[in-house]
Amino acid sequence: MNILAVDTSGPVCGVAIARDGRVLYEGAAVNKMTHSVNLMPMVREALTRAGLEIDDIDLLAAVVGPGSFTGVRIGVSTVKGLAHGLGKPCVGVDALEALAAGAGETRALLCPLQDARAGQVYAAMFDAEFPPLRQTDNEAAKLEVFLEHALAVAGDERPLCFVGDGAQVFREAIMAQLGARALFPAAHLATLRPAAVALLADAHRNEQVDYLGLMPVYLRAPQAERARAAKLAAQKT
Repeated sequence: MNILAVDTSGPVCGVAIARDGRVLYEGAAVNKMTHSVNLMPMVREALTRAGLEIDDIDLLAAVVGPGSFTGVRIGVSTVKGLAHGLGKPCVGVDALEALAAGAGETRALLCPLQDARAGQVYAAMFDAEFPPLRQTDNEAAKLEVFLEHALAVAGDERPLCFVGDGAQVFREAIMAQLGARALFPAAHLATLRPAAVALLADAHRNEQVDYLGLMPVYLRAPQAERARAAKLAAQKT
């Protein structure tokens, strides 16, 4: 089975192709161009380097969130369009699970974090297996609230390993609260790897849907909707 996977949920735009559990191609870009500009050229490059045509793809995958609202929509919309045009199924991959999957083997409790702005993070907890063994549901919370939750799950001695752009943004705050129990892997293990998305899509292929069934997953309403709701609430008072 040939799987084409894309990720535009965070600062990295990524594309990978996998076949039967093997990674044929992986590419990622962090530059000043938007994901909407980068993505399709990267898809074409991936197919060329893997020696495939788009019709050779059997399953398409996209990271469906949590993450940047605009970013998630770019990846999901692209995969929906490709799946519709090709008549092929697609599968959604959770961003936090993908971050945990790329972190490598560790006895630490894996805590993928995405910067949700305003001092909040999108976060969850996993054990390092493949697919990662989920310990908690995804949540949107203030950093200090999540860290208290993570300590309760980890127990008295187990270290905690933080990955994702949120781990970079809040590293000093995490160290201040957890000290030596906080671990941060090398840079190549700390960001969402498109190859992990492709391999998770393979692991979750029984959850495939048609293009209509692929939808973004948000943990909170977009900023514009929150501002509108606050404005309406203020008008009623």
